[in-house]
Amino acid sequence: MRSSILIVALLLAAPAAWAQTVKVEQPWARATAEHAETGAAYATLTAGTADRLTGASTPVAEKVEVHQVIREKDVMLMRPVEGGLALEAGKPLALAPGSYHLMLIGLKQQLKRGESFPLTLSFTNEPAVTVSVPVTAAGAGGAPMDHMHMPN
Repeated sequence: MRSSILIVALLLAAPAAWAQTVKVEQPWARATAEHAETGAAYATLTAGTADRLTGASTPVAEKVEVHQVIREKDVMLMRPVEGGLALEAGKPLALAPGSYHLMLIGLKQQLKRGESFPLTLSFTNEPAVTVSVPVTAAGAGGAPMDHMHMPN
């Protein structure tokens, strides 16, 4: 009898725990040139409870930073997001070209169309989530990165 009650209690609690996990949907990255030093990855993130994307890592880059594209006058600039990126409970947040994205810095290999790589995202409250990121065509999803001016 006790084991039945425990099983029912665990099953009832499970949906609440699942709701707290950050969902990472539709991850993708653009293909890069052969000797490119940087790349970008994108996805849609939905948190079950308020959280913060604090960083990411991948074996294909030295480091990964959360960046935002901003417009100052007529110049598009890319800047790191200090302190991480806030995720509102239940509200999808798109990491997309021309907006928030994950900047892959110090690429260790070319990102080739049709291949994929692992990417682990870190959060303040929830456990890290690892996804497989498919690589699409170089110009997919928006303006190519070389059209943006990057600050020193």
